[in-house]
Amino acid sequence: MTTTFTCYTATTGRILRQLRADRRTVAMLVLVPTLLLALVYFVYHDTPSMPGMPTLFDRVGISLLGILPFIVMFLITAIAMQRERSSGTLERLMTTPLSKLDLLAGYGSAFSLAATVQAGLACLVAFWLLGMQSAGSVWLVLLIAVLDAVLGVALGLLASAFARTEFQAVQFMPLIVGPQLFLCGLLVPRGQLPRWLEVISDVLPLSYAVDALQQVSRYTGTTGLMWRDLGIVAVFAVVALALGAATLRRRTA
Repeated sequence: MTTTFTCYTATTGRILRQLRADRRTVAMLVLVPTLLLALVYFVYHDTPSMPGMPTLFDRVGISLLGILPFIVMFLITAIAMQRERSSGTLERLMTTPLSKLDLLAGYGSAFSLAATVQAGLACLVAFWLLGMQSAGSVWLVLLIAVLDAVLGVALGLLASAFARTEFQAVQFMPLIVGPQLFLCGLLVPRGQLPRWLEVISDVLPLSYAVDALQQVSRYTGTTGLMWRDLGIVAVFAVVALALGAATLRRRTA
């Protein structure tokens, strides 16, 4: 047990040190979702809204607080993990007492810490600088945004297990992220989708993340539906991490 914990913390620390040394990656992790959210604000800034009703930016922006961290963390994690493979670092780590689950858990923890900073900055800018309004607590929005980012980390680690190059890791993005982005309810409410697309949407984790954010935007307190949706997102993240560990393989080129 002690060895497992030591391996886990050592992996987490190593990834955090690598991130700190890579300023461009840190900048992308932390700033890109916030900058894109600000862009959306200016796109909808002059769009009229009904008195007493949420603005279009409020309705779209709160969903993007979950979607953008998910996309960025998926992309960064998949590429970073594939880089470990191509550099031979993963091969060397596999000869140590470090287990596959320790490795992926360490990656997940390190990137989840980065995701917390990322989501915190995005929420800070959205609510205090851009004037986003939500009936529910900002802290609930932050919780969901962080969980969405963690989901992106877990799916990125899983996708990296099937890629042989960094370019292939990027190619998984439209395959895994694209359908979720189109069917999560951002473009069209899920209830208005054709039935067969709604069924597909029901098995995609990002749909539940967006639903949870919409619950927070409409209600002043927590709801059972919100907690159910968050539980589903968390289960997807855990399952993706477990599958990533199961499919992680040593390459003998």
